[in-house]
Amino acid sequence: MEYNRCGKSGLLLPQISLGLWHNFGSVDNFENGENIVKEAFDKGITHFDLANNYGPIPGSAETNFGKILKNNFQGNLRDEMVIATKAGYKMWEGPYGEWGSRKYLVTSLNQSLKRMNLDYVDIFYSHRYDPNTPLEETMNALDYAVRSGKALYAGISNYPAEQTKQATEILQQLGTPCLIHQEKYSMFVRTCEEGLLDVLEDKGVGCIAFSPLAQGLLTDKYLKGIPENSRAFNPNGHLQLDEVSDAKVFKIVALNEIAKNRNQSLAQMALAWLLKDNRITSVLIGASSVGQLNNNIDSLQNLAFTPDELNEIEQILK
Repeated sequence: MEYNRCGKSGLLLPQISLGLWHNFGSVDNFENGENIVKEAFDKGITHFDLANNYGPIPGSAETNFGKILKNNFQGNLRDEMVIATKAGYKMWEGPYGEWGSRKYLVTSLNQSLKRMNLDYVDIFYSHRYDPNTPLEETMNALDYAVRSGKALYAGISNYPAEQTKQATEILQQLGTPCLIHQEKYSMFVRTCEEGLLDVLEDKGVGCIAFSPLAQGLLTDKYLKGIPENSRAFNPNGHLQLDEVSDAKVFKIVALNEIAKNRNQSLAQMALAWLLKDNRITSVLIGASSVGQLNNNIDSLQNLAFTPDELNEIEQILK
């Protein structure tokens, strides 16, 4: 595992990080999740990404992660981990259970620390831009989280380019620089190329890409239709059956041919394709098994692309 500097900060993050969005909730097999986290750490993945609402049920991924820490990472091992959580999406009913108010963000952070049995998280994110709360209030809440010692760094996620620019400038003035922006980015979802990455580079902010495999579309799962064990079939998943269109499958098959010529799986190539951009600090993978985790980590064995390969990929994606 190699580690990249996160923006202009002193923090190094592994090229691949583990996200607990899926497969770590109360509906999932705890022992399987525990084995994935242990294997990830043994392979050099030091960064673990959570959010208050990860589950299902919401909160259960943090609760399970807290149990995994207690069972396996006692003592100084916590000091070798970068643990992140977020608040922004709906977590509980009523007027204070979502979005970007100071009330919600600080309350949620306190709840997250309790669920994970931690004194602090390394990164605390505003999970989404709130158009109805002054940006100054949301950024002040992040600044408070850091100054109170409940978080070491502040981050934002799913913010458009212009609001990202404003947020980073407010945090800079407060004396708590924005460490990182977490954004959906894959071969199939490239909106962050339309200005956001330029803002992050200009402001010295790191970028971590989530859903790098487009919810599993950029794997060999869908080469021959929709398998029953896929996310498209899972009622708890976020990939809809209608997203697996004939046109999308045609692209998947064509990309898979390039990957085979590179001696990679499609998933490995998709991860490597993101890491070719030095503005990407880390890619955030999910894993449903230790085997899948290791397959993704093996993408690091071939990160170089020829100009012909990149051109061919662009032609397929158009």
